[in-house]
Amino acid sequence: MRIYFCGIGGVGLGPLAEIARDAGYEVTGSDMAPSHTTAELEQSGIVVSYDQSGANLRSVHESGTIDWFVYSSSVPADNAELVLAGQLGIRAAKRDELLNYIITDKKLRLIAVAGTHGKTTTTAMLVWVFKQLGFPVSYSVGSTLSFGPAGKFDPNGDYFIYECDEFDRNFLHFTPHISVITSIDYDHPDTYPTQAEYSAAFSQFIAQSEHVVLWERDTVIDIDVPAGAWCLHDNEILPYTLAGQHNRANATLVAKACEYLHIEPSDMVTAALNSFPGSSRRFEMLDDNLYSDYGHHPAEIAATLQLAREISEHVVLVYQPHQNTRQHQVRSHYVSCMELAEKIYWLPTYQTREDPSLPILSPEELSSNLKNRESVEFPQMDDTLWSHIQDERAAGNLVLCMGAGTIDGWVRSKLSDISSAAQ
Repeated sequence: MRIYFCGIGGVGLGPLAEIARDAGYEVTGSDMAPSHTTAELEQSGIVVSYDQSGANLRSVHESGTIDWFVYSSSVPADNAELVLAGQLGIRAAKRDELLNYIITDKKLRLIAVAGTHGKTTTTAMLVWVFKQLGFPVSYSVGSTLSFGPAGKFDPNGDYFIYECDEFDRNFLHFTPHISVITSIDYDHPDTYPTQAEYSAAFSQFIAQSEHVVLWERDTVIDIDVPAGAWCLHDNEILPYTLAGQHNRANATLVAKACEYLHIEPSDMVTAALNSFPGSSRRFEMLDDNLYSDYGHHPAEIAATLQLAREISEHVVLVYQPHQNTRQHQVRSHYVSCMELAEKIYWLPTYQTREDPSLPILSPEELSSNLKNRESVEFPQMDDTLWSHIQDERAAGNLVLCMGAGTIDGWVRSKLSDISSAAQ
């Protein structure tokens, strides 16, 4: 089978292309420009084109029929390749439809990790446990891992571990053997205009799952849970040595899933979880007193600050909100989520997939109800802010940079400049 990936250098499609290749399918694709991901793909033998005019797709198709045209969510409807794929009668789909096909075709049992918060870390924990205990496994995680690639197909494994995202209703493509639900907290208003629609989607996903592990607290918001579901209470969080209450909660879910899957011995599962090295941009230490985190929802901010305070008594938050449309939905939730930060540098919102009818909410408006608003400053992402960050670090404060937009790349580039200047 021949598969063409449009946007092959993306965080979702890059690992999937490698999974498809390793599973025995013929893979090629395109992207707008070279990147670290495309370089790795080309190094592994996958041909990547940087011409998305349609000429490359037509040429590949004429040399041997393309069976699937897979495109990322960021590809616009008028993309020349996507339009041409329709004209040529090529089956077009987003990544989850293809991944579900691969899982079914290879007769794998799906372990799906879903939820509003904590999906990436929990998925990575499951992969780590399997690897530490020597079990072959295929997987896909939405982040870089320190202990392996973000996606892998192992022909010797019986399971596929997958970070199953609810955005764009992606997770509804799957019928998991077991689903681990980390949390349910209304999000993605661009996909789910109301809380009821969001809850209904999770209810449908749970109904499609053969077995479910989740927290009892998440079943009270109009979620339909089958009688056989394993509902955990907060007092069942196991005493792992991992920093952060949310990490210990995620590890507990992993342990319960392993118990259901008869992965033993349990003391080895515990040892593996206690040694979990983390994943990229999930409270990732970039340098002394400097951390990066992808979190951008008030609940994630509160959880990550709690983790940070276990490490340092003096925490400074640099926060870049994500998507103006989402800010209209979460603005009332900012009241107490940042109380554990001594100082807050609140940046303008990173805008993507916006509703043009909504006014842009300023940092001043978004933080207006914050309990510790006197601790907030409103900088731009520039050299002045970087000087403040350096001063905070020099004073011994832990600086936590949070957001799903450009803040992580900006901080890393600043660190790179320092490194280059020192050489």
